[in-house]
Amino acid sequence: MKEQLIKAMQRNQFLNMMYMDKDGKVSKKRIKIIKIVGDSFQAYCFNRQAKRTFMIDSVLAVVPVFHKEREVVC
Repeated sequence: MKEQLIKAMQRNQFLNMMYMDKDGKVSKKRIKIIKIVGDSFQAYCFNRQAKRTFMIDSVLAVVPVFHKEREVVC
């Protein structure tokens, strides 16, 4: 998982993440990774609109967010 997070950070990607908190609650978050330090990482969480720290071991899944631009058809 750490390798996926490093690649996403290097590519400046937005991610959809499934995360389990310390109480076992699973949530979906949209994030952009700022830095990775040891077993945790700091990311901007678009759900909370704030910088948050997450534990790498608590990440269940990550999927890159791809934005498609709409074409105007005349």
